[in-house]
Amino acid sequence: MARVLITSALPYINGIKHLGNLVGSMLPADVHARFLRQRGDDVLYICATDEHGTPAELAAHEAGLEVAEYCRIQYQAQADIGRRFGLSFDHFGRSSSPQNIELTQHFCRKLDEHGFIDERTSQQVYAIDDGRYLPDRYIVGTCPHCKYEQARGDQCENCTRQLDPQDLLDARSAITGSTNLEVRETRHLFLRLDSLQDRLSAWIGQHQDWPLLVTSIAKKWLKEGLRERSITRDLAWGVPVDRPGFENKVFYVWFDAPIAYIAATKEWSDLDPQNRDWRSWWYAADDVRYVEFMAKDNVPFHTINFPSTLIGSGEPWKLVDYVKGFNWLTFYGGKFSTSQRRGVFMDKALEEFPADYWRYWLIANAPESNDSSFTFSSFSQMVNADLADNLGNFVSRCLKLTQSRFSAAVPEGGTPDLPEQDLAAALDTKIAAYTEHLSAMQYRRAIDELRAIWTLGNNYIAHSQPWTVVKTDPDRAACILRTCINLVRLYAVLAWPIIPETAGRILACLGVDHAQPEWPSLPAAEELTALAPGHAFEVPPTLFQKIADEKVAELIERYGGEE
Repeated sequence: MARVLITSALPYINGIKHLGNLVGSMLPADVHARFLRQRGDDVLYICATDEHGTPAELAAHEAGLEVAEYCRIQYQAQADIGRRFGLSFDHFGRSSSPQNIELTQHFCRKLDEHGFIDERTSQQVYAIDDGRYLPDRYIVGTCPHCKYEQARGDQCENCTRQLDPQDLLDARSAITGSTNLEVRETRHLFLRLDSLQDRLSAWIGQHQDWPLLVTSIAKKWLKEGLRERSITRDLAWGVPVDRPGFENKVFYVWFDAPIAYIAATKEWSDLDPQNRDWRSWWYAADDVRYVEFMAKDNVPFHTINFPSTLIGSGEPWKLVDYVKGFNWLTFYGGKFSTSQRRGVFMDKALEEFPADYWRYWLIANAPESNDSSFTFSSFSQMVNADLADNLGNFVSRCLKLTQSRFSAAVPEGGTPDLPEQDLAAALDTKIAAYTEHLSAMQYRRAIDELRAIWTLGNNYIAHSQPWTVVKTDPDRAACILRTCINLVRLYAVLAWPIIPETAGRILACLGVDHAQPEWPSLPAAEELTALAPGHAFEVPPTLFQKIADEKVAELIERYGGEE
């Protein structure tokens, strides 16, 4: 049994996340966690809301609420929507927690002790009309490189280039839109990334198994040369800087946010300190494999900034072993946008269809090697073909036919013959490939194999024709249907990481433990006899409703997008 620590990039607190946020980190991390738990591994899946920085203050200002109250409300909303999407966090914490304040201040002190913190005066944009300094993300403008008009003062989310506020064209306040800006001097703490470059480069060089997307971004930053980066801001909301002369400053959100992975684990541990040891997962944790999930815009902060904090502390903190990075999921070729409310958001998605519809399509189209585009036509076609026809129809057909021709129990009679042997051999090959792809976090390939496994069952029943055979050879028909019912069980077990609610319903109807089914460990020939004759079952209601063309047109009208 392996110990595996999983984190997914922290969702910003500024409202419910869209489908691109979901598939870019939280959902694939959940699939990985569920799969490993089925395999018997000791898994700890940690996430938290990212509550500091520009998104929180701007959203709270717009809502007319104090920032702390806004964050409290939004935390509850995000925790609830994650639960409704089946995200199996072991703990979903908050970056504003006392644990994160304590740890963030600790890391700054340790970095300072080892000579990686400089205190210096820097120039920062001051908004005269706003009467305040504007941290990087409070300044928006046009990126000088790609001309994206909504670039932030620290990074262009379109081309991912690192920026300084002075680089922006047509810069303006993100709060009021004022262009009445000037540069003033202010004192801040800087992390000496340049002094850590050689150690970071050597560490990244050890991870040749990382996706090309991740290593290319990390090596690009290293090639350009790391610069000292400010880790404090002139803000009232955030982790306070516990240093004389910095009483009115807080830590930069991208300094404290990754530390919140550790802090959220401590939150989890503090809930049951007699049985949970957060340090065993993070401190001198040589027996732990640590996997991070994130979209590509977060890669620099997880391969450069956060590792620099851990390495520079001089303490034996756990560094990530594997970074699973994703490209963008677009909405009809354009960007999803939280601020512009463009695209389908998680709460609205669940108003339209159950979570498993969305989970399946998103994993099947995960933007791994390239960007993927969401369209309602693609969504409906895949739900109808794969879920309703290939899986749902097979389950209904097998159980209803057995109930009508025999009873609501696994039928007795006959022995497996050549068709069952061929089926078992094909299943062994496909299940091995499916397992390998899930282990490697290759989700599109995994879904290809799962779809092929479902097709094997439909081909088997179509070729065997138990509805005809039962008239002349009831024992043979019983053997066929017994095999099919065991296929239904096997399908639910295999699909559980992807569509857990539906898989659980199927297993419950079969009278099988559905809380966390074990991953198949036996040859397929034995898996196809797991439910013995006489084992009772219930026929479930329709598992998946097909999506009509009229519904697709309605969705396009409601959410936008053109075919």
